[in-house]
Amino acid sequence: MAAGPLERAPAAASRRRAITIALIGALAVAFMAATARLFVFPHRDQPAPVDAIVMFAGSPGRLERAVALARAGYAPVLAVSTPTADDPCPAAIPGVEVICFAPSPLTTQGESRWVGAAAARRGWHSLIVITSTSQSTRARLRLGRCYPGEVRMIGVPPPRRMWPYMITYEWAAMGKALLFQRSC
Repeated sequence: MAAGPLERAPAAASRRRAITIALIGALAVAFMAATARLFVFPHRDQPAPVDAIVMFAGSPGRLERAVALARAGYAPVLAVSTPTADDPCPAAIPGVEVICFAPSPLTTQGESRWVGAAAARRGWHSLIVITSTSQSTRARLRLGRCYPGEVRMIGVPPPRRMWPYMITYEWAAMGKALLFQRSC
């Protein structure tokens, strides 16, 4: 005897539920893999001699890394984004010109615009950019729209307690950069 419509309904509903659960699971895995690739383990460059070192403002550890690279002789110029009065400008470094700038707007987009204009004025063809690890992918995207030269992106990991916030922020900021702010 063939199964009637009432007997097939639970089997079909169970199959749809299994497919839905598998699809949600696959999407969650893809989201976690994208998060890891874009924000936790982005492409990392090694330092090399360049025309300037630029530090984008943000989480702790960036300034120390930028100053250490400048002191090690990687570039004759260190440009530090200081968007607020609370952001420190480093002390003089022997043999290195230190520039502190306030981007307009006070965002990664503003920092990238400043870098593009400064590079055009000063003839910079290569940069080391110091930013947080989580911001590296978006900073590379933004900077690529404003600056045509070589960029070596050096990420500094944010404090562990900041990772959940940083990843959430970066997803939103990346969406904004890709969908709404597509120019320099």
